Amino acid sequence: MALKVIYKITYPNGKIYIGKDLTNNINYFGSANSELIAKDFTRETRRRMTIIKEIIFESESIEEINKRESEFIKEYQSNNPEVGYNQWPKFK
Repeated sequence: MALKVIYKITYPNGKIYIGKDLTNNINYFGSANSELIAKDFTRETRRRMTIIKEIIFESESIEEINKRESEFIKEYQSNNPEVGYNQWPKFK
């Protein structure tokens, strides 16, 4: 059984995105809203960027990954527009 993961993407501006990957694909960098991210970067800053992907949790259980994803989003506050790009669950 393949490991499923929860990852944290860190963009050059320090904002983060938390997501899950049920295939643990090395080339998968999430499904954050591209238009939302693009607003934070100029044409010049897009020319050369370093984006960091960290695996912050692993499990063989899809149910556990699904449950823990929202917990990590809240823990890291990546749904706070000042901190990250997650749009769910809504930041309170």
